[in-house]
Amino acid sequence: MMFGDQLDVLEKSLWFFCCFLPVNVGEDCPVFDGLFEFCQLSAGGSAAGSVKLNRQQTDIAVNWAGGLHHAKKSEASGFCYVNDIVLAILELLKYHQRVLYIDIDIHHGDGVEEAFYTTDRVMTVSFHKYGEYFPGTGDLRDIGAGKGKYYAVNFPLRDGIDDESYEQIFKPVMAKVMEMYQPSAVVLQCGADSLSGDRLGCFNLTIRGHAKCVEYIRSFNLPLLMLGGGGYTIRNVARCWTYETAVALDTDIPDELPYNDYFEYFGPDFKLHISPSNMTNQNTQEYTDKIKQRLFENLRMLPHAPGVQMQAIPEDAVPDDTVDEDAEDPDKRISIRAADKRIACEEEFSDSEDEGQGGRRNTANHKKGAKRPKVDEDKKESEEKKVDVKEEDKTKESSSEKAESKSTVKTEQTSSA
Repeated sequence: MMFGDQLDVLEKSLWFFCCFLPVNVGEDCPVFDGLFEFCQLSAGGSAAGSVKLNRQQTDIAVNWAGGLHHAKKSEASGFCYVNDIVLAILELLKYHQRVLYIDIDIHHGDGVEEAFYTTDRVMTVSFHKYGEYFPGTGDLRDIGAGKGKYYAVNFPLRDGIDDESYEQIFKPVMAKVMEMYQPSAVVLQCGADSLSGDRLGCFNLTIRGHAKCVEYIRSFNLPLLMLGGGGYTIRNVARCWTYETAVALDTDIPDELPYNDYFEYFGPDFKLHISPSNMTNQNTQEYTDKIKQRLFENLRMLPHAPGVQMQAIPEDAVPDDTVDEDAEDPDKRISIRAADKRIACEEEFSDSEDEGQGGRRNTANHKKGAKRPKVDEDKKESEEKKVDVKEEDKTKESSSEKAESKSTVKTEQTSSA
C-alpha cells in the first residue's frame, strides 16, 4: 500500500517519462524511486571523465556506473535510461577529431551505433552474441550509412566463446582498426555479462580473458575512458571490474580476497578469479576466420583517417572551477559562491610575505637547521639593546651613589677637624 507522498512522487516520475521517454518504460526499464539521481550519476560520471581526458588531467578515466549502451534519444531500453556513452563521446569530439568506441558486452551496443551511424568521426566496434538474442541488432552487414559507411564494425558471435578464441579475434581486428582509423581517443565499454556463469549471458570468458581486452587497448597509450555495462551475476561483476581497475593502473593484486562486509558472497572459494565452465564453444576456427576476413575487407574500404574543419571549441559539460584572481576585473562584482571559495581556513598555512608576523607560524622554523625569519632577529636585537641600556643605567646610578657617599664622609672628617 502506498501513502499520498509516495503516490505523488510516482505520479511525477511517470509524467516525466511519459513526456520525455515515451517508449519502453515499464517493460525492462521500470520507474523507481531515485531514478533521476541514478541517471545524473551515471551520465555525469562519464561526461566528467571525458572532460578530464580533454583537459589532459588524466590518461585513463573510469566510470563503472556508466556503459548504458542500449538507451536511445527518446527510448529507454535494456535497463538503460540515459545513454551516458553517447554524451561522453560528444564531449570528447569537442577536442578530438576521431573517437573509437569498443564494446565487449555480450549484447550489441545498438544505442551508441545508432547515434553515430551516419558520421565518420566515431567508429563503433562491437563483439557480441547474435541470433535470437537481445537487442537483435549487430549483423555483420550493418556497416554504417552515408558518411559513416564502413565506420560501424560488428563481430557477431555464437554461444560458448572462450578466452583463447576471443583473443584470436579481438587483437587482429583492433590492430587493423587502429591502423586504418587512427583515433585520438578511445571509449571502452566493459560489460561483464560476457563472463562465464552470467545469469543472462552465454559466453565462457574468464576475468583474465575479459581483462586482456583492457590490457591490449591500454597498450596503444591513447586517452581512454573505461565504462561499465551489463553483468547479472553480481559477485563476478565486482571481481571483474576490480581486476580491470588494477590492469588499468598496471598493478598486480592477489587472488586471495581480503575480508570485507560482503565476504560471504564470494564463497565457497573466496578467490578473485573464476574458472570457465565446460560448455561447448560453437565459434569454430572456420567461422571466426570467415568473419575476420569480411571485416578486414570492409576496413580496407575506408578512404583515409577523416579529419574535421577547425572551429571554436564549445564549452565543457563540466565547468572549470579554478579562478585566476589576478586576471579578474577588480570593478566587476563576483558571485557569493565565488567569494566563498576564496575564504581560507585559519588552520591552513600559506606562503605569504608577512609570514612570521601576528603570531603565525612558519613551518620552516620547525625544520632542522632552518633559518629564522628576519623579523624575529630584529626583535631579538632590539630586546638585547634595551637590556644593555638598562644595565648601563644601573651602573651609572651605582657609581653616582658611591661618589655621593664618599663626599659626605670627607665633609664629616673636615668638620670634626
